[in-house]
Amino acid sequence: MEVQETRVQTNRVLTIPNILSMARLVGVPVFLWLILRPEFGGPQSDGWALLVLMFSGVSDYLDGKLARRWNQISSLGRLLDPAADRLYILSTLVGLTWREILPLWLTAALLARELMLLVMVGILRRHGYPPPQVNFLGKAATFNLMYAFPLLLLSDGSGWLASLATIFGWAFAGWGTTLYWWAGILYVVQVRWLVKADAVAD
Repeated sequence: MEVQETRVQTNRVLTIPNILSMARLVGVPVFLWLILRPEFGGPQSDGWALLVLMFSGVSDYLDGKLARRWNQISSLGRLLDPAADRLYILSTLVGLTWREILPLWLTAALLARELMLLVMVGILRRHGYPPPQVNFLGKAATFNLMYAFPLLLLSDGSGWLASLATIFGWAFAGWGTTLYWWAGILYVVQVRWLVKADAVAD
């Protein structure tokens, strides 16, 4: 969700925000299939892939907003929302790197951040803590990347639209990658504080 919550208002599974998050998860393999169709001899389906990404962005905004407005923040939603974000980023990285739209260094930088976060989650679990909640900075990074990826997909063409998409796509990609790592470093600092506090308590 967009803000940290200290209390879970509901344990219900079938809430509107959770259904939106589930729909986003279902869209991940659909998006990857659409973006990779030309690589396997199929027709180009970038327009449909862009629509799936647009749906993901809209639903990502709505699930957090509706969950707070309708008091439907749930433990399941706290898992589904960041999981959908990361899977979309991962599938987009795979698809755009496969098509040589994204360079390997950018893909490696974003994947290295995800690996770092997985290590932090493992450390938290060993100390009896849940995974870190998505903070505003992490959400801002995701929004920037979600703008960057469709624009970079549009840049794989010719004409003035592709040129504009290239400029703005790389701008969003730069900001998104920077914020993504910044949020990751903040997670590392939070984990360090918790581990240090446990050590002092023992």
